[in-house]
Amino acid sequence: MALLVECPKCKHKQSTKVKYCSGCNLDIKNAPDRVYYIDFYNKGKRIRERIGTSKKLAETTLRKRKVEIAEGKYLDKKKEVRIRFKDFAVDYRKWAVVNNKSFKKGKKWMIERLIGTFGEKLLSEITSWHVEKYKAMRKEEIVKRNTNRSPGDKQFSLATVNRELTCLKHMFNKAIEWNGAEKNPVSKVKFFKENNGRLRYLFLEEIIRLIDCCPPHLKPIVITAVCTGLRKGEIVNLKWDDVDFRNRILYIETTKNGEKREVAMNDYLTETLKSIKRNDVSLYVFCDKEGKPYYDFRKSFATALEKAGIKDFRFHDLRHSFASNLIMKGVDLTTVRELLGHKSIDMTLRYSHLSPDHKSKAVKVMDSLMGMDTNMDTKRISVRCLAPKV
Repeated sequence: MALLVECPKCKHKQSTKVKYCSGCNLDIKNAPDRVYYIDFYNKGKRIRERIGTSKKLAETTLRKRKVEIAEGKYLDKKKEVRIRFKDFAVDYRKWAVVNNKSFKKGKKWMIERLIGTFGEKLLSEITSWHVEKYKAMRKEEIVKRNTNRSPGDKQFSLATVNRELTCLKHMFNKAIEWNGAEKNPVSKVKFFKENNGRLRYLFLEEIIRLIDCCPPHLKPIVITAVCTGLRKGEIVNLKWDDVDFRNRILYIETTKNGEKREVAMNDYLTETLKSIKRNDVSLYVFCDKEGKPYYDFRKSFATALEKAGIKDFRFHDLRHSFASNLIMKGVDLTTVRELLGHKSIDMTLRYSHLSPDHKSKAVKVMDSLMGMDTNMDTKRISVRCLAPKV
C-alpha cells in the first residue's frame, strides 16, 4: 500500500517520499494544488483511488483501507465515498481553470449557481429527480425574468439552462472518472429543445452603413469580423505577432475547436489593420490606452446598430454575414467551411439555401445524362421523355 501524489504539471503519479517529479523534474513537495491518491491491492487486483488535495484525508483513508482488507470487509469503495457537491466543486474548479478555456467566460458562474442548489448534498444523493427540479426551477426563473424585463434588455433563453445542465453533467462525468461517484444523474434528463435555426445576416449596403456608424475603436473590429468571419474571441485575442502583412495572413492560435488555422486578409482589411496605431505596452491589436483588449464593447456596438437603423442583430451575426455574402456570390460550401474553421460541413450547410441556383445546377445534370438538348422547349422534352423506344 502506498500514498501517491500527482504532479500538477505533467500528471505523473509517484510516492510522496519523492521530492522531484520523475516526469518533469518539478519540485512536487512545494508545488501548489497537489492531488493525492492511495494505491493498494485487494484479492490480487490493484486499486488506485483518488482522494483530493488533502494529504491528511489521504493518509486516513489509506489506514482505513488497510484495516478493511485485513478484516475482509473491503467491498466496493465507491459505495462508501461521501463527498459533498460543494467540496467536489472545489477540485473541479481547479481542474477547469487549467483544462477548460471557456471557464472564465461562463463556467465559473455556472458552477456557483449549481453550488447554490446542490452544494450541501452528497454526490451520491443527487438523482435525476433533483436535476429535473432544478431544470423546472430555472425555466420558471427565466420566463419570469423575460416577462419583467425592460425594453432593450437582454432576453434569456432556455439554452442557458441547457448549458448549466451540460456543466453539471460534465462535473459528474469527472466525479465518476475520479472515483467520487458511481452514476451520472444528468444522463437521463432530457434537455430543452433549442432553436438553432437563426441565420441573421446583413447585405453589403447594411454592412457599409454599420461600419460608418461605428466609433473609432470599434470600426476596425467590425471590419475584421465582416472580412474574415472570425469569432469575437478570436478577434479580441488577436496579437500583432499573429498578423503577417507580407503574406497577408492572420494566424489564429486559439479557436473554438482547439485547432490553429490561417485566415487570408483582403485589401480592405490589410489597409485597415495597417492604419491602427500600435500600443507600445500591449501585444494586442485591438486594445485601449492601457493596453487591455476590448473584451466588452456591447454598448458601443448597440449604439452603432441603432444609428445604422439595424435591429435584432448580434455581433456573432457578422460571422453569418461573412458566410452568407460569400455563398450568395457563388463561393462553394467547402471553401466557406475552411474559411469559417468548421470541422464538419454540416455546420456550413445552413447557408446552402442562399447559393444562387445551386439546386437548379444539380438537377440540370440529368439533362446531359438523358441526352437532352437544354434549348428544347418544355413540350418537346416531355414528349421525348415519354415516347417509348421503337
